[in-house]
Amino acid sequence: MSTIPFKVTPAGLRLPGSFFELDNSQANTAQANQRALIIGQITAAGVATPNVPLISGGVGDATLQGGAGSMLATMTAAYRLNDSFGEVWYLPLADATGATAAAGSIAFTQAPTANGTLSLYIAGQLVTVPVTAGETTAAIATAVAAAIALVPTMPVTAAVATGATNTVTLTALHKGLCGNEIDIRFNYYGTKAGESTPAGLTYTITAMSGGATNPSLATALGNLGNMTFDFIVSPYTDAASLTSLQQFLNDQTGRWSWSSQLYGHVFMAYAGTFAAQTTLGLAQNNQHQTVMGFSGSPTPSWLWAAALGAQAAVSVRADPGVPLQYLPLRGVLAPPIQSQFLANQRETLLYDGISTFLVQQDGTVLTENVVTTYQLNAQGVPDNSYLEVETMFQLMLEIRTLQAMLSSKYARCKLANNGTRPAANSGLVTPAMIQADIIALYQEREAAGYVQNSAAFAQALVVNKNQTNPNRVDVLWPGTPVNQMRTFATLVQFRLQ
Repeated sequence: MSTIPFKVTPAGLRLPGSFFELDNSQANTAQANQRALIIGQITAAGVATPNVPLISGGVGDATLQGGAGSMLATMTAAYRLNDSFGEVWYLPLADATGATAAAGSIAFTQAPTANGTLSLYIAGQLVTVPVTAGETTAAIATAVAAAIALVPTMPVTAAVATGATNTVTLTALHKGLCGNEIDIRFNYYGTKAGESTPAGLTYTITAMSGGATNPSLATALGNLGNMTFDFIVSPYTDAASLTSLQQFLNDQTGRWSWSSQLYGHVFMAYAGTFAAQTTLGLAQNNQHQTVMGFSGSPTPSWLWAAALGAQAAVSVRADPGVPLQYLPLRGVLAPPIQSQFLANQRETLLYDGISTFLVQQDGTVLTENVVTTYQLNAQGVPDNSYLEVETMFQLMLEIRTLQAMLSSKYARCKLANNGTRPAANSGLVTPAMIQADIIALYQEREAAGYVQNSAAFAQALVVNKNQTNPNRVDVLWPGTPVNQMRTFATLVQFRLQ
């Protein structure tokens, strides 16, 4: 008999000649392709089939699939501003049956007495309209409606109100709650950027409201099948959507379960006051979701979510242990200084499951601490084991790395008890041999900077045959991912002489 572990070459072969059998069990060094998924509503002009995932061909393709100005198209554009390289898929959604669209208005109440330019921002997008002294409010309203219509990425339609020719009515492209947070304002950058209302001109803004009923996610998420998506960007933070995503990703029956092993993490953002942020955060307890909280930004929450998910994807693909802090959210307009959360408020938010950001002097929005919404264990006791989102991606990587080694090297092996002394390369393994390979892999991972404490790992690692199933090996993997360098605490104990 041969001690070489042939899998297909017959042991009793009598034909003369040289025969070669390929075995790739020692050659696998592949890494998983970490895809991103953008969930978003489409308009009637979009050609995508609702609830059916499809790969993204770029920003232009997103406009084709979702329709100009659609949530899906603008989210894809925001995502690509922050991640220009990674693989992206869409999960298009149609407006829910029976949903209503939000509406708002701008009423011009007095004509200008001097020439100037209107700097109107809708959902953070600038619309400039020149006006002249003495121009009627009706003419200004007509010009504003026409200028809005010329911006293809606008999330609203604009029309002069019937019976009130000085008023521009704005209606959200999408039905649902999303339209309620479309921001309408003038002069975001202010006089320092040359933005000011022409003298004499007055106006009244009626905020967007009346949008109701978001699309259901259940069918769309179910259609993702067994395809992996490590970075999921969701535009919704309503209770029904959060519940669907929690069920989709949970550890018992979802994508993080032992039987699925698909994993993934969802990124969202929420526009609301400090009190509203804490209310939302305290109602959550899910290690597989992240919510960035903000107030007062012209940029809608779904674009914040897209930028955050993209920046996280770029960093995690490079190294999941590097902290997701000080990453620029490109395309996001910062809240005015009076609307930015103070340090003590941000500290509270981080304890309530809400991620935080900073604003640089030039207005760039930077991530500060990106956390999950997990706060309590099953007994209701505070628990920080799943607090940091980096931990989830580190575990994801280590599980996949171990799985790749085990499935490649031991896919077709015979199993014997410890103490058996098989010939080298015989295809017969023992739990002790598997244990040695796991320790060696962990040491490689430690040298690469992904895990730590290999000596303690080797001592605590347990690999044995299952007591009731002799064909099964059970492993207790006591790994310790590396930590993130976040905070310096220094006591400046100075001296005077």
